Amino acid sequence: MQTILAESDDSSREVIDDLGELLAALPPRWREVVIEMDHLEQLIEVVCDLGRQPEARFPSGVRPIAEEPVAAGDIDHICARIGEFGGDNRAGIERTLHRISALRNRSGRVVGVTCRVGRAVYGTIAVVREFVESGQSVLLVGRPGVGKTTLLRDAARLLADLDKRVMIVDTSNEIGGDGDIAHPGIGAARRIQVPSPDRQAAVMIEAVENHMPEVVVIDEIGTEAEARAARTIAERGVQLIATAHGVTLANLIANPTLSDLVGGIQTVTLGDDEARRRQTQKTVLERESPPTFEVVVEIHDRDRFAVHRDVAAVVDAILRGRAPAPELRVRQADGAVSIEEAPPLEPVEEQRSSTEVMRIYPYGVPRERLERAIRTLSVPARVVGEISAADVILTSKTVARRHARRLEALSRRGARVQTAASTSAAKIEQSVRKLFGRRRSDHESAEALREAESAIVDVLSTGALAALSPQRSAIRRLQHELATAYGLESESTGVDPDRHIILRAPSP
Repeated sequence: MQTILAESDDSSREVIDDLGELLAALPPRWREVVIEMDHLEQLIEVVCDLGRQPEARFPSGVRPIAEEPVAAGDIDHICARIGEFGGDNRAGIERTLHRISALRNRSGRVVGVTCRVGRAVYGTIAVVREFVESGQSVLLVGRPGVGKTTLLRDAARLLADLDKRVMIVDTSNEIGGDGDIAHPGIGAARRIQVPSPDRQAAVMIEAVENHMPEVVVIDEIGTEAEARAARTIAERGVQLIATAHGVTLANLIANPTLSDLVGGIQTVTLGDDEARRRQTQKTVLERESPPTFEVVVEIHDRDRFAVHRDVAAVVDAILRGRAPAPELRVRQADGAVSIEEAPPLEPVEEQRSSTEVMRIYPYGVPRERLERAIRTLSVPARVVGEISAADVILTSKTVARRHARRLEALSRRGARVQTAASTSAAKIEQSVRKLFGRRRSDHESAEALREAESAIVDVLSTGALAALSPQRSAIRRLQHELATAYGLESESTGVDPDRHIILRAPSP
């Protein structure tokens, strides 16, 4: 089904590029040449490397700026007219969105610069405006240069104009521009600058704790620490609008560092009956927890978007081998947006109780601490949101005393009640450990399956062979099953105690 939405009156696209500020930093002889170029409004960047011709890059191709090669004085001329380079080798120009990135030699001297044009495009968020305004957390993914940061900036402006308390975590000053005064492209949104890229996760938490925002806007979530910080922010009820390294939702699922943004992936061992019912191997991958982001928007190009409205359901479907079918949105020449709605997802059946998989309901204990304990111990369990679906009800001694009669009634219905000494993370982990009576062999199995899972991702991504660590035969059997479930070939090689598995992509 296809529908057409007209853009609202306040979302007409207006472009502000402050191009004169960037050209003013170039050597005068280059500046005059660039100014005379056709379609200057489409300029992407100016690139100059020591000893090579300077170039201006456009969507249509590369155009030389001068015949003579770049000299050290040319690079020094540019560096003297821009801000200071940070730890990420990026600089800017005061109150503009331009980004200048440095190439350095082994002694640290700048021997090349990429001067990228930054543009504030008002109204570009109109294509996915309803999701941004809904209060849901939205993750934008797409290849470099496709316009993620531009969309992010416009989303911050829009939400601030709606009287939301918006805080931008601006790592390289790409969203709010260089200097202490933010670019007007972010509207009334506030921004907190990050002193160095390795501090981004800490500043994300600081932004929430110190400034009480309703919305946090973040560019380029790329590390495990940043993914954890994003989950912490979302669990506090703050809306997140962010971008991440990746092109599609499937890329995020396959990325062990960032998969937590869409719920994380865990290895689950099914009972014999459950495996037969599903017609799968006994060892499968399943979503570990609720996604940090409810909506994922794939930006295919500046006017084409694919929207996954229900990330949890889509991830579950992908892990069951179903191809995702997102909603497609295209901005037409007249500004209207055509929408091709996605077919409804068939619900993924709830996993039935088995002797290997335990469903735990947190009764008066923090859900996130229980989920963290399950991840830390790598036990075959998951947290459920309904008491009726639980095999075990985990509570604290204090809550158990206050609600003894209700818990007794629940236990008569078949759910086991487990009490933790307190609601601290350590005591909850201790209780989960008791539930499973964990032995060293259990830990070895979980670690081996995690290693196999990571190797499977590498083989699927690169096509290269992967050798796993030596394991005993029972664990190797589980690793073989996991590889088969993902269409990979596996073989055991070597002699005990060094016998191990080799993973490879299927033969063509």
